[in-house]
Amino acid sequence: MASLSTPVIVPSKTQFPFLRILPGVVLLALIGYFGKLTEQQIAQYGKARHLHLPNIEYVLWAILYGLLVSNTVGVAPILRPGVATYDFWLKLGIVFLGVRFLLGDVWKLGGLSLGFVVIELAMSIVLMTLLGRWLNLSPKLTSLLAIGSSICGVSAIIAAKGAIDADDEDTSYAIAAILALGAFSLFAFPLIGHSLGLSDHAFGLWAGLAVDNTAEATAAGALYSDAAAKFAVLAKTARNATIGFVVLAYAVYWARKSKAEVVQNKAAFLWQKFPKFVLGFLLISLAATAGLFSKSQVADIANLSRWSFLLTFAGVGLQTNIRDLRKQGLKPLFVGAIGEFAIAGLTLALIVGASRFLVL
Repeated sequence: MASLSTPVIVPSKTQFPFLRILPGVVLLALIGYFGKLTEQQIAQYGKARHLHLPNIEYVLWAILYGLLVSNTVGVAPILRPGVATYDFWLKLGIVFLGVRFLLGDVWKLGGLSLGFVVIELAMSIVLMTLLGRWLNLSPKLTSLLAIGSSICGVSAIIAAKGAIDADDEDTSYAIAAILALGAFSLFAFPLIGHSLGLSDHAFGLWAGLAVDNTAEATAAGALYSDAAAKFAVLAKTARNATIGFVVLAYAVYWARKSKAEVVQNKAAFLWQKFPKFVLGFLLISLAATAGLFSKSQVADIANLSRWSFLLTFAGVGLQTNIRDLRKQGLKPLFVGAIGEFAIAGLTLALIVGASRFLVL
């Protein structure tokens, strides 16, 4: 008689996907919370001793704590799936942030931003393409840098990788350059903005136009002021909305050179690449404009946005490993740095010039 044994059921990775991301999400929440707690403790310390201490926002503390963990003990493999969700929390935070924008405000800034976005797109693509050719970067690496700098950084590079059949090495080089420059912008942009006395509106618009990754653009705005963060998100969202069109143009270009697959259904391609959170942002804004939320509900939704951003900023720090960035080589970083500095300077001049004729 055969013996019976109780089978051991081992849950697969797909049975409970939430359990895979839970440890990393807890880490994001803890780092974000300690960032907020540090800001509050410093403020209380200064108030109790009648000291005028600099108000360092929780945004910077969350990023710094994340950087400290990433570049000392590192992020354990079990934590990485959850840490990688920082991009989801960013998009969720932007959707919830729509409650603080009446549709008239969105339309007003959106119309102004649209012209600036077109100029920024053209400048970024032309500059990165010329620089890449000048320094003999591979053509597809040059395309990835142009796409990443013109739209939304790492997200755009990942979206374009498959569309133009770029290899992993070129993709990692482009991502490393964009991440390094994004980290620099977090600290440099607020200092430049304060030194020039930019208004919240002007600085937020500049950050939204010149900083590539949405997380870093949002963080740079938040480091300047809460109001600047709102304008940065709106301007950056306008840039993000062009991702499908730009990636499609590059996909068609490389297909004609027989170095990428032909796009069969352009409308489906555009919808696939279009950032859906933009629609969520506009929907929440439309509901707020129609008065569908009470004051307490508006406050609650806005608070959810802040908590989502808290996890996002912690993730920005945790995802940035300085040692890995240095391994990628200097040439792509050099091309990216020259291009990014030029774009930042030109967009800043554009906004300062516009502020003479418009209220920014």
